Amino acid sequence: MEKNWYVVHTYSGYENKVKENLEKRVETMGMQDKIFRVIVPEEEETDFKEGKKRTVMRKTFPGYVLVEIIMTDDSWYVVRNTPGVTGFIGSSGGGAKPTPLLPEEVTFILKQMGMKDRKLEVDFEIGEMVEVLEGPFAGFQGKVEEIELDQGKVKVSVDMFGRETNMELDFEQVERTS
Repeated sequence: MEKNWYVVHTYSGYENKVKENLEKRVETMGMQDKIFRVIVPEEEETDFKEGKKRTVMRKTFPGYVLVEIIMTDDSWYVVRNTPGVTGFIGSSGGGAKPTPLLPEEVTFILKQMGMKDRKLEVDFEIGEMVEVLEGPFAGFQGKVEEIELDQGKVKVSVDMFGRETNMELDFEQVERTS
């Protein structure tokens, strides 16, 4: 089964709460292998308030959240029954599973938000040394312990202060050392 993006309808103004609730449910119900990313589509907007220029995030699709899922009865149930979710878009009702977004629709939305769809090519293997490219551990080197292709994550063991510390990073956050 392949993962696809689906649009979930929420109560207006509850998009971030639904994202938070769904991410917690995925964790507590052990659905990390079926439900991946949850995104509230937003874009930066500049406005002027009280004569001051400021940048704010504006919801591109108020009342909607995007969810990357491998659609099974279980994953469908978890998302549908998340507090604040009113249903999936593209579902004809009566227990019918929803229609996923087309890849070009997803690419367009993610690009609008300054994100890229996750690429699944990895140029490192278990046991190889990689360097952390971003975040608080940028510049650290470590050994690849585990690769989770479906999640776009890599587990790296880094030597910090003479102790081995494991961390989970996105593929884009590391590169193989030569």
